[in-house]
Amino acid sequence: MNIDLVLATLADLETLMTLMEAFHIFDHDEPFDRLPAQAAMEKVVADKSVGRVWLIQQDEQTVGYMVLTLGYRLEYRGYYAFLDELYICEEKRGQGIGTKALEFALDVCKTLGASYLQLEAKLDNPVAMALYERAGFTAQTRTVFLQPIA
Repeated sequence: MNIDLVLATLADLETLMTLMEAFHIFDHDEPFDRLPAQAAMEKVVADKSVGRVWLIQQDEQTVGYMVLTLGYRLEYRGYYAFLDELYICEEKRGQGIGTKALEFALDVCKTLGASYLQLEAKLDNPVAMALYERAGFTAQTRTVFLQPIA
């Protein structure tokens, strides 16, 4: 199995949006709103200070994508990365592709000077949680609070 992560460009936007919509359908309860999602994806692809986006390819066929965003936290004593989205097409799951993507993300974090890689998983997604635990991530005992800014 040949897995490559290819840095996305704006030319890949349509492919990314198709994958992003599939991920949204799999992982979210609300309808997919393409216009704001596309604007957010374009920002990360175009602006390296925000993060990076990769297409995940198996034998030169796109089978998923990964989005890494960058931040700064005093608690982490500096820069950190957030694995914002990791999506593998359903028929390709369970083949070790997610594990390879996580290994790649950790290597990228080192080159970017990030001291931590943070991610989140829904509690009702035990497959993702098991993947992250096998990769050495530990669940935190905090609750995330969120409020949209209008």
